[in-house]
Amino acid sequence: MTHGRLIEITHPDDPRIAEFRDIRERDLTGRESRFIAEGTVVLRLLAGAHANGGDFFAEKVLLLTNRVAGLSDIIHTFPAEVPVYVATSDVLDGVVGFHLHRGVLALGRRKAETGLDAFLDRLPPEALVLAGCGISNHDNMGSMFRNAAAFGADAVLLDESCCDPLYRKALRVSVGSVLTMPYCRQSTDTDLLAAMADRGFAIWSLSPRGVVDIRDIPASKRMALVVGTEGEGLPQSILSAFDSVRIPQAPGLDSLNVATASGIALFEMAARIKRV
Repeated sequence: MTHGRLIEITHPDDPRIAEFRDIRERDLTGRESRFIAEGTVVLRLLAGAHANGGDFFAEKVLLLTNRVAGLSDIIHTFPAEVPVYVATSDVLDGVVGFHLHRGVLALGRRKAETGLDAFLDRLPPEALVLAGCGISNHDNMGSMFRNAAAFGADAVLLDESCCDPLYRKALRVSVGSVLTMPYCRQSTDTDLLAAMADRGFAIWSLSPRGVVDIRDIPASKRMALVVGTEGEGLPQSILSAFDSVRIPQAPGLDSLNVATASGIALFEMAARIKRV
């Protein structure tokens, strides 16, 4: 039954919303550049990206029936060809496989990713970049994007071993920043950093063993903060090849979580170039 542009779903097995089924067990990341967007904030950013011809667009939306009235402004932002499905709580829970109290989902897709060289060549002459190597935790990935957005970074660069930031949880933790922060995920860590170095970036690798205090780094027109995988951190080959920086901390603790550390370090770097 259709009310205006709203299409009612009355059974969890309806094939029109098959992509949303059991999303906790099988995330859509990596499947034809599709992803699941969850929550009002992320939905609003996806609608804006779609309307403005950005890198992301929506294929369909699935909402809890009683959320529709409060989301009418977002719904109208999507073009008419994007179907908006609605369902009761029982039906929606049956679709996704758990109680979805937010009641707001969308199926999105990312346009073809730009190659690394072309991506880097598009960055402005004065740029601040966050680079991740081997980031595998989705919460940390989402937090890194949120930090990058909060402190005025121009882009996030990820090597090919990083998890996909479009994973549902990473996207949610980023509060939608994955949809607004330009990013590229490809190449090996050494090739990625070499490509940035070739373009004049001052590359600072973050480690508890870093040589320079984060409060003492000099400003430069192009700055890149590099963070490594949870636990092991950056390999010695990277720490030796580029300038290394540390966040001073009280003795007795090995290191900070990469999400926290990247936020502190980005703030210091952004302050150097008066982004914050």
